[in-house]
Amino acid sequence: MLQAAAKTCSVASTTSRQILSTIRHYCKKTPTTLRVSEAVSGAGLGGNIKVQGWIRSVRPQKTNLFLHVNDGSSLQPLQIVASSELNNPSLTFGCAVEVTGTLKRSPHHKQPVELEADQIQVIGECNPVDFPFKIKERHSLEYLRQFPHLRCRTNAFSSLLRIRSEATTAIHSYFKKNGFVQIHTPVITSNDCEGAGELFQVEPPSPESNEGENFFSVPAFLTVSGQLHLEVMSGALSKVYTFGPTFRAENSQSRRHLAEFYMVEAEVSFTESLEDLTKVMEDMFRSATEHVLAHCPEDVDLFHKHVTPGHRETVDSMLKKRFPTMSYTEAIDILNRSSEKFAFPTNWGCDLQTEHEKYLVKHCGNIPVFVTDYPYNLKPFYARDNQDHPEHTAAAVDLLVPGVGELCGGSLREERLDLLRARLEEAGLEETYSWYLDLRRFGSVPHGGFGLGFERYLQCVLGVENIKDVIPFPRFSHSCLL
Repeated sequence: MLQAAAKTCSVASTTSRQILSTIRHYCKKTPTTLRVSEAVSGAGLGGNIKVQGWIRSVRPQKTNLFLHVNDGSSLQPLQIVASSELNNPSLTFGCAVEVTGTLKRSPHHKQPVELEADQIQVIGECNPVDFPFKIKERHSLEYLRQFPHLRCRTNAFSSLLRIRSEATTAIHSYFKKNGFVQIHTPVITSNDCEGAGELFQVEPPSPESNEGENFFSVPAFLTVSGQLHLEVMSGALSKVYTFGPTFRAENSQSRRHLAEFYMVEAEVSFTESLEDLTKVMEDMFRSATEHVLAHCPEDVDLFHKHVTPGHRETVDSMLKKRFPTMSYTEAIDILNRSSEKFAFPTNWGCDLQTEHEKYLVKHCGNIPVFVTDYPYNLKPFYARDNQDHPEHTAAAVDLLVPGVGELCGGSLREERLDLLRARLEEAGLEETYSWYLDLRRFGSVPHGGFGLGFERYLQCVLGVENIKDVIPFPRFSHSCLL
């Protein structure tokens, strides 16, 4: 029996060793998949790893092959070092690859680590002759704009997309930390919040529908703003915001306009002061910008060094100083006392144009500036009447920023039922906005809010002149590619 037991133990021991050997073999041969950003930071150093991405450069030599591979997780690529035996004609600029090997410290100061490859597999080929981007050329943003389906493959646009993502995260984080509740306001609406009439009407092209009959029983449009829906919610939740697409049927192809763009909008209840709104605007701007600079330093530097040289000084100056405030009347006085020749009039009562806004920003030291108390007739029906005759202004505010002009627009809302009803009657809108009057009938409170154009914010921080270069798929008059 003892011999049988010993034999059994011996077999069990042998089996265990075989299992352990198999596990070690498996662990050694199975690489850890890392993102390029993780590998570049040194994660998995000394280990067997796998990266997947696209080739940004190819440099074959007599005995070695050097590749730069990027997967979009960072601006910096990972250098691949391989034997020239692994080279093949399919390894070209733009092709997709999967590379396995050992991550080691690099002997060169230009990169901290490099991947010593033992296997390179081409996942997707790319013909460098037909590919519109060339390996050694720095393409302009205007050139990239011709290829909305491919421009994300370039350093500049992939950097923009990472910055845009971080800025989105930063804005949501700011509102969450400050007690705001996010509201998903509708994209399809029966309201024209701005009153400008530049709306896209929504109707299905159905031959079965009766002529003159609306799908929603009322005319419906793509939203120009989520403000009125936020005002509804602010009657129960004292701090609310939304962040989503908005639409304007503006027949313009200028550098400033898009038919589809993103807006950040907020409403605050129990406030009778424009200062409460300007504080939120300024704090959000600073918080988001500081977050982007801290989390995307290389991506931001690419723009500040190669796209808009010198703009970093402007951004740093914006963050160092508090934003000054002036009234519309003071702004008009500054414009009229200047020696600048403006294309548009600067009489009291005229709306400020982009040229006026940019001049006021420069007048204040090229930092953001708040302009308050605009003429009452320039603002929509919901703006609060200051009742300050003879000038007659509304409690409205715009934030003007370098290089862009107006970034934010907001106001206290007219909470007094009699004044609001009178203005809606004057505009012939009392029946249309009867529900809006109900908000004032049942538990109304003083409140206010604002909207920020997200693409204009990115233009401001990066110094990009054309708004079409800071959105993934620009839509504008006579252009809806993809």
